[in-house]
Amino acid sequence: MNVSIDEIQLSVVQYILSNVKSEILILSLCTMKHKKPTRKEKKPWATKKAMEQIYELNLWGTNGEDFYSGEGSHDATLVNSYVEKVRSFLASFSEKILVCDLGCGDFNVGKELVPYAKKYIAIDIVSDLMERNKQTFSAENLEFLCLNIAKDELPTGDCALVRQVLQHLSNAEVLQIVRKLEKYQYVVLTEHIPSGDFIPNKDIISGQGIRLKKNSGINLLAAPFNFKVKEATELVSVTPKNGKGVIVTTVYQTF
Repeated sequence: MNVSIDEIQLSVVQYILSNVKSEILILSLCTMKHKKPTRKEKKPWATKKAMEQIYELNLWGTNGEDFYSGEGSHDATLVNSYVEKVRSFLASFSEKILVCDLGCGDFNVGKELVPYAKKYIAIDIVSDLMERNKQTFSAENLEFLCLNIAKDELPTGDCALVRQVLQHLSNAEVLQIVRKLEKYQYVVLTEHIPSGDFIPNKDIISGQGIRLKKNSGINLLAAPFNFKVKEATELVSVTPKNGKGVIVTTVYQTF
């Protein structure tokens, strides 16, 4: 049998290539097996839908009622000191003022402040919640409105109460709200922030969580919000039962 040198060389090359392909295939399979799955980027959900789901699934807990805005609105340690200080603030005016409660939730807190206002307009984004509030709470000076405080036009007033609302919203939505707060002479802001030093205003996706997990919190006076105020006065500061961070209420006078 006569075999040419060229045929021998071709056979050798084919043998080598077949083995190389096999090695590459094995290596690729091993790499795929041990490769960590890529983490899917969390996409933002419409804020209204996110807030509706929070109440539907009791993501802030439950007390047996149809709507529950979490411990921040029901824990006596957190609520009583806030109500006492804000009552005193509202009572300090020679005449009662018009108050807008932006993000009133289940109204367990707001109901305690209604008698101290000339008119009390309570606002939230969840329509079923607001219908429930209308059926549950009534007063001559009380009105409930279902609005998206980031997108919709807000009613005029002397004072805006924004209690543990901005902490759940993205920087883009907070910025939209801040521009609207400028028309209120007084803004009573409550935020859950880390204890000690922290980098403020790290961005989040609007929803159940807050910036505390990122060791951050809202500071309206810092970038990117740069809220312009005439005066800022801390009303009350309370540490929650779990010892994580501090809940601070500040009065801002804008003009």
